[in-house]
Amino acid sequence: MPPALTNTFARLRKTIDGFTLAQRTIAIIGIAAVVLGGVALTSFLTKPTLTPLFSGLAAEDASAIVDQLSSANVSYELTDGGTTIMVPQDAVYPQRLAAAAAGLPAGDTDGYSLLDSMGVTSSEFQQTVTYKRAIEGELARTIGAVKGVKTASVKLAIPEESVFTSEKVNPTASVFVETARGQKLSPTQVESIVHLTSASVSGMTPADVAVIDQEGATLSAIGSGTSGNLNQQSSEYELRVAASVQKMLDKVVGVGNATVTVAAEVGNATRERLDESYSPAAEGTPPQSESTTSETQKGGQREAGVLGTEKTEDVAEDGEYEKVQTTKNNVVNKSVESTNTPAGAISRQTIAVAINQGEAAGVDLDQVEGLVASAAGIDTRRGDAVTVEMVTFSTAGAAEAEEALDAARKAEEEERAAETMQTVITVGGVAVVALGALVAFLILRRRRAAADEVAAQIAAVPPIVAAEVPDEDPEPVLTIPTTVAVTYTDDEGDGVEPLQVTLDRRRKDVGDFARRNPERTAEHLRTIIRNGKDA
Repeated sequence: MPPALTNTFARLRKTIDGFTLAQRTIAIIGIAAVVLGGVALTSFLTKPTLTPLFSGLAAEDASAIVDQLSSANVSYELTDGGTTIMVPQDAVYPQRLAAAAAGLPAGDTDGYSLLDSMGVTSSEFQQTVTYKRAIEGELARTIGAVKGVKTASVKLAIPEESVFTSEKVNPTASVFVETARGQKLSPTQVESIVHLTSASVSGMTPADVAVIDQEGATLSAIGSGTSGNLNQQSSEYELRVAASVQKMLDKVVGVGNATVTVAAEVGNATRERLDESYSPAAEGTPPQSESTTSETQKGGQREAGVLGTEKTEDVAEDGEYEKVQTTKNNVVNKSVESTNTPAGAISRQTIAVAINQGEAAGVDLDQVEGLVASAAGIDTRRGDAVTVEMVTFSTAGAAEAEEALDAARKAEEEERAAETMQTVITVGGVAVVALGALVAFLILRRRRAAADEVAAQIAAVPPIVAAEVPDEDPEPVLTIPTTVAVTYTDDEGDGVEPLQVTLDRRRKDVGDFARRNPERTAEHLRTIIRNGKDA
């Protein structure tokens, strides 16, 4: 091993040996955290990017596709409750082609493909049912492609045509949609689903389609169109009219000085009205109907009798009879008007407006009433009414609302301050721990350097020489020099003391070092004694 590397390992081992138990524990924890972080980072960076292979799968299709991926040694991941399969991005298209070659997903084959399996011996009932199932499957697949729709199911009710019934019944459809988690269909999407379904079946209108979701909410009801139930439609109309009138009053009397309430009645019945009108004839035109009758008779008259009897003697044979009858019908102007009123039309609405008397005392109520009637589209023929009154607004609610708002704002500020303080404390604590560890490391390093310097100075002290004594005296006599020439630097490193120091100062330094490092002092003493004996 190179000497530089050996020296580096030796210094590292010497530094670790000088650590206390707490320092060694902290060092081990830090090394473990660094290793685990490196492993996690490496795993995250080397993890492949996953892309959805199929979504909205049935349990049977998901199981078959997973088996195919396992046989091809392709890593996968199941999400959305097992209905979505994620694979690496580079394996998406090859696996889709492989699944299509194997006829997967099998749940997507319901549609017009059902007609391929029908034989020439199929009955009329089987043909009708299979055709209806094919349309339902195609509609469900198409609706499932709408953004936000996870799965869809369509049920059609198509009445049988018969020549023995005079009244025709329209077909109806019920659509069930399951949306993705946390998503809801917008009114535009619901309307598109309704029109798509109604346009796919002959004789079906958008009012014949019902749409519900997995939560049981009715998105479109039979007879009420795509706006949902009548209560929702009425509420939306009231909010729209109230917002329009309130915006106008805020500019007339000031913000907060007027309040508007709208009540609308929505009809839930479909009405059909047929009007026929005839225009009067112009002067000089013939009348609508003319009738002329003329009858002439001469000579004898046949007596009444039985049909087929012969003529009697008293009837003149030279009798004459003539009859003329004419009827003329002239064409006149005629107009026929048919009016269909669907369910959900506004049958009546009332508007109540209250104006703050203290802030808008000079406002003309009649003028305000006219403005409100025009803005809301009031129709007096159907019973609409507008009421505008000057009243004194109560400020108790406003004061309480202001207090509640201040309290909420104060609580929010306190919560934000607490979060900020917690963040500062956490960051500060981490910084203090890091700074403390750095300071401890520097102090330990400085003390070790000072200890090494003192040890070097002790090693520079001349060895203790044993003087020769007579043979009868077995104990050697140790002689210690009175003065030594050493170089000593204090702990602060402020300066260098003189080279000649007294023996008392040296003994004091040696004593201090012995108290701080007894083990190393004993080792140095053993080395000095060993060197003295060798000399």
